[in-house]
Parts: sequence; C-alpha cells; structure tokens
Amino acid sequence: MTPQQKTLVQESFKKVAPIAPLAADLFYARLFEIDPELRLLFKSDMKRQGMTLMTMIGTAVRGLDNPDALVPVLKNLGRRHMVYGVKDKHYGTVAQALLDTLQHAMGPEFDDEMRAAWTAVYSLMASVMQMGAREVVETPAANDPAPLKMHQTLL
Repeated sequence: MTPQQKTLVQESFKKVAPIAPLAADLFYARLFEIDPELRLLFKSDMKRQGMTLMTMIGTAVRGLDNPDALVPVLKNLGRRHMVYGVKDKHYGTVAQALLDTLQHAMGPEFDDEMRAAWTAVYSLMASVMQMGAREVVETPAANDPAPLKMHQTLL
C-alpha cells in the first residue's frame, strides 16, 4: 500500500460513511449473493451487524495512519472471526462484496486507481486478520474446547 493509496481510501470512505446503513445493506446483499452459505454465520440482527461492519471499516481506514496500533486490532478481529467460523476462502468473497459495494455507492468515481487502492488496503488488513486467526489455531491449547469457549466469552 502506497501513501497515495492510503489517502485515496481514507478520502473515499468519507464519502461512503454518510450512507453507512445503505452501504452495509448493499454489502451484505452482495456477500450473500456471492456465497449464500455465509448467511449461516450471521446470527444477530443484520442492521446492527451492518453498523458494526461500517464502524470497523471506518476505524481501520482511520487507523491506516497508525499501523502499529491497527495491527493488534486487526489480529483480534481475525481471531474473533475464526471463532465465528470464517475461513481463509471467505476473505476473497468479502473483498469482492466490498469492492462491488464501493463501486455501486461511488459510481464512476470508483475508478481503476481507487479499486487498486481499496484492494491493496483490504489485502493488507485481511492478511493481518488471517495472522491473528492462525495464532489461535497454532496455540497448543487450540484443540481444547474449554479455552476456545473462554476465548469466545472474552470477545
């Protein structure tokens, strides 16, 4: 991710934030269109889930200015998603749904340069989240359901 890509993502997200509920609805509609089985991972109210999604994306986008603080947040998010049942293959599906949502929300302004910037930022964030998920899996106690249940409770 280049400094210019970071700026493009941050500036473009400022334009999406005011329509966060619509963007979240578009995202989940597209996500479930691409992979209907992912709907099974969501057990809570989707409006609330959508707001959580948009808040987390906003936090991550703003956090690009301070990657040292963002990395632990993303790793923790990856650990939580692993506990929810998210697999590595789902990250690509989420990327496609996110890019399609941004394209729809921003129209022609979402050009090739902006797509490349969002792709670079999302790829970086997803790889850090996946590192966090692997840390859970690689922990010797990961096969013991008691610590995993305790881990779920803490999150």
